[in-house]
Amino acid sequence: MQIFIVLAIPILLAIYALVDNSAKRIGITNALGYALMLFFSVTLFADRHIGTSHISFFDFIYLDALSVFFIFVISIIAFAAALYSISYICSDLQSALITQKKAKLYYLFFNLFCFSMFLVPSVNNLGMMWVAIEMTTLISAFLVGFYNTKLSVEAAWKYIVICSLGIIFALLGTILFSYAYSVLGESKSLNWTELYFAATRLDKNIIKVAFIFIMVGYGTKAGLAPMHTWLPDAHSQAVSPASALLSGVLLKTALYGILRFSIILNKSVGPEFVSHLFILFGMMSIAVAAGFVLVQKDLKRLLAYSSIEHIGIISVGLGLGGVFGLFGALMHIFNHAAAKAMMFFGAGNIVKAYKEHNMNSIRGVAKIMPFTGVMTLIGLFALSGFPPLAIFLSEISIAIAAFSHASYILGIVFLALLAIVFSAMIRDFSKMIFGNVPSGMKKVHEPFGVKSAMLLLFLQIALFSFFLPWIFKDNFWAAIKLLQGA
Repeated sequence: MQIFIVLAIPILLAIYALVDNSAKRIGITNALGYALMLFFSVTLFADRHIGTSHISFFDFIYLDALSVFFIFVISIIAFAAALYSISYICSDLQSALITQKKAKLYYLFFNLFCFSMFLVPSVNNLGMMWVAIEMTTLISAFLVGFYNTKLSVEAAWKYIVICSLGIIFALLGTILFSYAYSVLGESKSLNWTELYFAATRLDKNIIKVAFIFIMVGYGTKAGLAPMHTWLPDAHSQAVSPASALLSGVLLKTALYGILRFSIILNKSVGPEFVSHLFILFGMMSIAVAAGFVLVQKDLKRLLAYSSIEHIGIISVGLGLGGVFGLFGALMHIFNHAAAKAMMFFGAGNIVKAYKEHNMNSIRGVAKIMPFTGVMTLIGLFALSGFPPLAIFLSEISIAIAAFSHASYILGIVFLALLAIVFSAMIRDFSKMIFGNVPSGMKKVHEPFGVKSAMLLLFLQIALFSFFLPWIFKDNFWAAIKLLQGA
């Protein structure tokens, strides 16, 4: 029953946003709703029955260990974004950047966006999953173009056009999977459970071609290079809480779509074909991101290119497979979501205070906003994989997977590219945080909602991440086994 509550809460909150005329009251109610949702997602992830079996309702809702892991990750970032949104939207209202009506629309689209993301890992039908992933694009586009500036509207259209083009490839791949099932002489089906159980009888050539379409299609939405071109514009122009959702969890929902098909393919043709594709696109993404991070001057675009790097890291971990590779990939999905959301919250505070995206004009953040300065510094170290923070654990696990497979060149190049990104991020953020304060800048008050959202993510990065595989050991390790084809 928890899943119906998780899916119902965003819909109810979206309706509430239409009837209440107080943005602050809507924001507080929103945060309370997502706190309740987080509670129910935790109970789902802790349900041992899911780890040994699955939960199915009407053959439409289907939950296994992988599903509940993604629902759990989305719920944490959604709750943090809801907390952060209270002060962020009220500040925009006070500054006359938006009207009361626009604030209501923000909460409407925020909740519909979250609903569509929760729907992706909840459905059994792969066609319905495709619809849910396309919904995330169409709804979140309003949050990308929210301020109606020339750059934000252009970014929103670019986002819609490129991701919708990509999703057409994913649709073709989905249809080919269904065709491969139908030629067995059975009824046509897009249910994942039926395709999975028939995996060994599917035509191997058809589903290999189908998976390439899936990889390119959903890989576009996930931000894998070279299909990543929409991402820097969209993430840099979106409202900051939406940027955190886009980078922290939206990319992962598209990755979830790829994983569902990869499990079928692994059972049918073995893991080698899928492994090579994940490693190819993953290393390409890390390399592209490393190049752009070195020369980037826009704060939010820098974080967007960092997202491309991290989705590449996850992809490499999935491609390497084994216990170390898959452990590292799942941990990285969780850790990156928290670290990147914290960084976008920090970037949102900085841009509001300095009224500037250009990092060359931002200096002395630690003096102007001490809390944001400290949290951004911690987020920077976490995002860069600095020991002993949690992303270091997941990156080292993936590197160990490379060396344990005797892929020494891959492992060395992987670590070298991470070092390049690390040095560039440290260079740019150290200047912003510790530089001399520009003349005329005064200390900025940091609201409670902003602090509480960033503290929640800090606790996740610094403490909770290390214990996740053991607190939820049944479902976490069950998700790894599912990805291994067990």
